[in-house]
Amino acid sequence: MALEWVVLGYAAGAEVIMLLLLTLPGLDRLRKGLITVTRNLLKPFLSIVPFCLFLLMDIYWKYETRPSCEEQSCTPSEHLRHQKSIMKSQRNALLIAAALVFYWLLYSVTNLVVRLEQLNQRVEKLKNQD
Repeated sequence: MALEWVVLGYAAGAEVIMLLLLTLPGLDRLRKGLITVTRNLLKPFLSIVPFCLFLLMDIYWKYETRPSCEEQSCTPSEHLRHQKSIMKSQRNALLIAAALVFYWLLYSVTNLVVRLEQLNQRVEKLKNQD
């Protein structure tokens, strides 16, 4: 299961990098190519949504089938293992939320940048007509 979390982490990292490159000022020449690349990658990155749902169901299943550890029935090592399991589940849920939020932000920012470019082209066209 660790490979799935690594893949999700790399996908979220790629989303963050593209988001930063789209929003940093002063990269106008690079932005046109980056917009094209990002728009082409949005559809494959959409597969993150069902993948995150699958991983969220996996977390829920592990939570429901995890043996309970009451204070008197557990050894200290079992209690520690139980606490580590809870921490991993919380960390993984946070990674799922981050990947989904970054995808949504990347989609929104890309659409806004494309719309801004179209409006700038219209303004230039209107200026040239006058």
